[in-house]
Formats: sequence, C-alpha cells, structure tokens
Amino acid sequence: MSARTTPRDYTIKDAAALTGLPASTLRYYESVGVIPPISRGESSKHRVFDEEDLGQLLGIACLAATGMSVNDMKEYVANGHHGAAAAAAQIELLTERRQQLALEAQQIVLRQRYVDLKIDYWHAIDAGDEPRAELLAAEASALADQLRTKKR
Repeated sequence: MSARTTPRDYTIKDAAALTGLPASTLRYYESVGVIPPISRGESSKHRVFDEEDLGQLLGIACLAATGMSVNDMKEYVANGHHGAAAAAAQIELLTERRQQLALEAQQIVLRQRYVDLKIDYWHAIDAGDEPRAELLAAEASALADQLRTKKR
C-alpha cells in the first residue's frame, strides 16, 4: 500500500517559518519581482504558497544568506527560467558573489586578528608588561588603519 501525498498549501506564516525569511521579506520579494505573484485564497484573498513556491523561496533564502543583492536575486531567478541558455550568466553572477564573499572573509580574518591583538594587549597590561603592551597597541592601531582603508 503506497502512501499518497496530496499537495499542501501554506500560509505566509508557514512559508516564513519554513524558509527562515520574515513574512515582510516574502511580501517585499513578491512586490519587487524577486518571486512571481503568489496565488491568493478565493475567500480570504490571503497569499497561498504551494510546494513549488516554497522550493523557490528556499533557494532564494540561500542566495539572500550569501548577501546577494535583491537585483542580483531577481536576475538569478529570471535567468533560471532560460535553463542552459542562461548558464554563462548564472556562472558570472555566482562567481562575482563568490569573489565578494572571499573579500568579506578576508575582512573577517583581519577583524579577528584585531580582536586577538586587543586580548593580548590586555593580557600584557594585566601582567604589567608595558613594553609588550605598547608593541601590541601599535600593531592593533596599524591593523585598525588597514581595516578602515579596506572598507572604502
């Protein structure tokens, strides 16, 4: 005996819980065209999400988690409708995102190094090692300058 599954509809609250995206974000993505218009209930006129909508939203949630801009998400979704013909565009879009993430990762490493220097500085202060504290303070200051410069 096989279990037969019937399609299920989801409220915006359900969709938000399942995707990790706030309901306001789901509404926004619909309003700016990241996702196509969501069908509405006949009597309530509330949004009714189906499994396909949720699948697309889960993918979009992952893109959003990478920091991808709304415009790039719109482009990615639009390209997806063209299949293999859009492969080069998708690769370019995702490669640019990967490069940006690599830069952000470098920034995080520098910030961690700065925090480590400040921890070491306070250990030196606590131990009464003023010469080491001065060296660490100078190194932290130089790193802070580097962090400010890289933000621009």
